[in-house]
Amino acid sequence: MIETLFMSFSVCTAQAPAPPVSLVVLVSVDQLRPDYLARYDTQFTGGFRVILDHGTLYDHGRQNHAITATAPGHATLLSGREPASTGIVDNAHGVEDPTAPLLAGDPRPGASPCRFRGTALVDWLEASDPEIRVLSVSGKDRAAILPVGRARVPVFWWSRGRFTTSRYYADTLPAWVRAFNARRSDQHLAGRTWDLLLAPTAYRERDEEPYENGGHDVTFPHRLPGAAEIPDLLQDYPWMDSLTLAFALEGARALDLGGRPRPDVMVVALSATDAVGHRYGPDSREIHDHLLRLDRWLGWFLDSLAARVPRERTLVVLSADHGVQSYPERSRGKGRVWLGDLARPGQSFSSGLLSADTTGLHASGMRVDSVASALAAEAVRRRGVARVFTPASLSAAPPGDSVAMLWRNTIPPGYGWLIAGVLEPGFVWSTEQSGEAEHGSTANEDVTVPMAFLGPEIPKAVIHRVVRTVDIAPTLAILLGVRPWERLDGVPLGEVLRPADQ
Repeated sequence: MIETLFMSFSVCTAQAPAPPVSLVVLVSVDQLRPDYLARYDTQFTGGFRVILDHGTLYDHGRQNHAITATAPGHATLLSGREPASTGIVDNAHGVEDPTAPLLAGDPRPGASPCRFRGTALVDWLEASDPEIRVLSVSGKDRAAILPVGRARVPVFWWSRGRFTTSRYYADTLPAWVRAFNARRSDQHLAGRTWDLLLAPTAYRERDEEPYENGGHDVTFPHRLPGAAEIPDLLQDYPWMDSLTLAFALEGARALDLGGRPRPDVMVVALSATDAVGHRYGPDSREIHDHLLRLDRWLGWFLDSLAARVPRERTLVVLSADHGVQSYPERSRGKGRVWLGDLARPGQSFSSGLLSADTTGLHASGMRVDSVASALAAEAVRRRGVARVFTPASLSAAPPGDSVAMLWRNTIPPGYGWLIAGVLEPGFVWSTEQSGEAEHGSTANEDVTVPMAFLGPEIPKAVIHRVVRTVDIAPTLAILLGVRPWERLDGVPLGEVLRPADQ
């Protein structure tokens, strides 16, 4: 089937105008680093292979903000705006919403885009085409919700053994979702063995690093949880992505996505790379094997989708919400840094940012600038901390200060905070007890992500210049002939635009 996929793209030429796009597919792979695509290139035979052989890949894409986490990263992908504009600063200030409970009495926290500010691509398309069909799915609520902004469209994520949504979007699950959930696909995976997809000689990584996965279950084969545990734990294993892709394909059929002459939108946010990466790290045999499996599943998904929507009418975008750093335990002299002990009641620490109700502090008579300066002086003495900004020092930093720019792109106007830290190379924001590989900092490994476009009249190319995920939305707006409603932080990417659009 993959050979057929290759051939269908090879016959596309620029000699005649391409037919209009009828389906836009955003594939976001949580924690995907661009160097993975080069590292395992020769072993890819599925979806990554198609994108690498027939699309335009930007291998220096950037999530151009300081808190490189799932919620702020996904909010950039189709909005064209940085977290300072979308209002999505970190995961804690992402989608949790007690006023939007999950359906069918699911006790997990409610979720909605209540904190998301402004608009996104789906809004711009819907304004010119009220009949647009949209589907966004993921293993994580924030990854499914935030790419489509505040739009009330079909949005689903995994919770306790089934795909669900919240009352922000619907009062009941559609029949096709109930039917999919009734298959209990997670139960078919219970107790299954995760062994290597290829022969052991195909993997260069050591299969026994004592710091991985908290020191437990560090070698192949791994056994998936049993029937009682797997509904809650499946997200830690590669098969969460296969299930998400199968669910997305079922939704595409049920909603007839791409069956109209005007573009529909599908978002598929794949979360298992993040889970495997946290547990075993970016240098592990586990992440290697997982990405080979994801490549095959993504190839199956694109093949199956093409049976419904011709490839010459489909535009695929691949990116990620953030990268990840290697385990600091791999390198002597590196380590984990935590400033959460500096937070007082009512304050919180996340990925270098100490948030606080500065308005309340002012009202109580405290000199907030003095408090922030004292905290900064304490924080910068910690091992691994390179710099610490306060609101005053961040405001005074020159425009050419690249790290200050990342924090300016993160913190919205009026957001209450006291200090924002920057780490030395090789250090991560984490407690000593974490036991995981981490992301969330301004490190290049955390910030850099791949960006790729595959579709009609998009050339095969690898572009090495630095681009940003906020450039995706303005590029798609031009390709699809719609106008953003507000000022964007991103700019169109000329390499994937048609000559007539430039």
